[in-house]
Amino acid sequence: MPEILEVERYRRSAEPVVGRVIDEVHAPDTWFVKRGDPDELRAVLPGHRVTGLRRIGKLLLVDTDGPVLGLRFGMTGRLIVDGDASIDQLEYSSGRDLPEWHRFGLGFSPSGSLAISDPRRLGGVELDPDESRLGVDALDASVDELGAALAGSRAAVKARLMDQAHVAGLGNLLTDETLWRAGIDPARPASAVEGDDLAALHAAMHEVLSELGERGGSHTGDLHLERTAGGRCPRDGAELVRRTIGGRTTWSCPAHQV
Repeated sequence: MPEILEVERYRRSAEPVVGRVIDEVHAPDTWFVKRGDPDELRAVLPGHRVTGLRRIGKLLLVDTDGPVLGLRFGMTGRLIVDGDASIDQLEYSSGRDLPEWHRFGLGFSPSGSLAISDPRRLGGVELDPDESRLGVDALDASVDELGAALAGSRAAVKARLMDQAHVAGLGNLLTDETLWRAGIDPARPASAVEGDDLAALHAAMHEVLSELGERGGSHTGDLHLERTAGGRCPRDGAELVRRTIGGRTTWSCPAHQV
């Protein structure tokens, strides 16, 4: 968290800043500025007008009539626009909003602001990020594009789906929910997901993104409430299995995920 659904909410909440002129850059945390430094941001951003907002996977892009500003939120980053947060609390973060957690911000002329609050400093900002390093956006991926992202990979399908260079936007919760609905074992080699299984995976991914987007976020999946010791599969009642796959805690059903 946040995953693609949360960042899409951030994008929509930030739409009011389009047309505003950047007047001030608040960048107190050097660590938070990637491939550059705070002084560079303070030098090049003021005076430029915001022309649009885009999202690729979990990367939010602020287009200006000059450079592009990329915003990443890690696991605990929230976007605050004009003092309001579109998401009150993230699954793995705090509902508090302490001033010291404001890692980056923009002030606009004649008024208004945009800020990132990130307790664990896992996000970051970057000028002109390399968008080509990201794979196909999960919300837009066709079945052929998804197949191409998985083809030839010996990695576990869960790890491949979470690799932003191949499929952009999916995190731990959305990936577990998608594989659970598709009936695919998260540890199965990605290259072994073909034919009908690939079609089922593609359909499940878009179903998950649509349904959970309407419900309110990545944490609203059917599997989510059972992600605990002794948890049962909501589909067939089998006790869920907990494993570490791709470096992330993974929950799956041994009965119907094969």
